[in-house]
Amino acid sequence: MRHVLLYAALAISAGAAQAQWLNYVPAGTPLTADGKPNLSAPTPKDPYGRPDLSGVWHQQRTPGGAGQPRVESYANNLFRETKPEDVPETELGKKVRLQRVPPGVKNTEPPDATSSLCLPMGIPATNFVNEVIKIIQSRGITMILYEVDGTYRQIYTDGRKLPEDPTPAWLGYSTGRWDGDTFVVETIGFNDKTWLDSAGHSHSDALHLTERYRRRDFGHMDIEMTFNDPKMYTRPFSIKFTDELQPATDILETYCNENEKDRTHYVGVK
Repeated sequence: MRHVLLYAALAISAGAAQAQWLNYVPAGTPLTADGKPNLSAPTPKDPYGRPDLSGVWHQQRTPGGAGQPRVESYANNLFRETKPEDVPETELGKKVRLQRVPPGVKNTEPPDATSSLCLPMGIPATNFVNEVIKIIQSRGITMILYEVDGTYRQIYTDGRKLPEDPTPAWLGYSTGRWDGDTFVVETIGFNDKTWLDSAGHSHSDALHLTERYRRRDFGHMDIEMTFNDPKMYTRPFSIKFTDELQPATDILETYCNENEKDRTHYVGVK
């Protein structure tokens, strides 16, 4: 069974992302005086003097009600900070959204979302779930491993250009470059199957995604994503969030269809 659903992201508990390879702190991790990982230590560098983004990451938690941590997540609505009348949807974008989540239907994980079908959640959804991601930075390529889908992204940094006529893919085709201490990723070639959020906001195969990663210290990485999709939106729009390093854990293999029991319980809630 898929043990964490995309749109339960707001209810993450304090230890949710710590249930994998427990209590192993890699050699070289800076420690505080009491022996705990020092997340405020300086940003590590790779052999070429650039910030090293490698590590296991999860969206940063913030204090919530009753003393419980919570996540400020865009999972439910990428436009949560935008007035409904200011959301830059095209007529096609609005039509697709209303087909996916008709008015009056509760904003939860719909049965036709790709995550409900054990298909990839896509970007940005994979950043807002309970499961962690793992970044592996090396010469010529940076990899992002996603625990939730058991899948990966290849971000090429060897100077190649984006493909001119790519076969549409779930996570697209990515190239990366450095702008000072910020890692800039350009991605195209998406299919149009994944949802941007549980409100039904869509994207098309024309989506051009630009991501900016800045590891500001050992334990925190600021991320900005800019979505440019002229078929679905009248202008580009951006979201910003922060990931926090998970220094004493690792990703676990996850396969959605293994003992999957959720889909038969999905219903539209009026």
